[in-house]
Amino acid sequence: MKYFTIEELTDSSVARQLHIDNTPTAEIKENLTALVRHILDPARTALGKPIRVNSGYRCTLLNTCVGGAQNSQHLRGEAADICTGSPEENRKLFEILLNMPFDQLIWERGNSHGPAWIHVSYRRNGNNRGEVIHL
Repeated sequence: MKYFTIEELTDSSVARQLHIDNTPTAEIKENLTALVRHILDPARTALGKPIRVNSGYRCTLLNTCVGGAQNSQHLRGEAADICTGSPEENRKLFEILLNMPFDQLIWERGNSHGPAWIHVSYRRNGNNRGEVIHL
């Protein structure tokens, strides 16, 4: 893990505010490590600029509190919501991610200039669907 840490991928202001323990299990840490190794670190290298993780792993309680889907890949440490700081740079990042072995890639909100943020997931079992969604 070159650019990202497990701590960064499990940090949550909502968890801190609500005193929720968002500590991942060993298996979830392995999933997060695979997400970084196969998606996030290569994307950061290709973009040449920092990428911020808005949301990574979420325990069940935290996921409920933030309104996450019941079957969210965030619950398994397989997903991250990321951004660069501008829609235009997010668009570049999205285009980079299109060439990676993702499970799901979601253009979240934003406009024609780019997404407000990007949801990307990776399954370490290798069963990645390559599903692209624009919301």
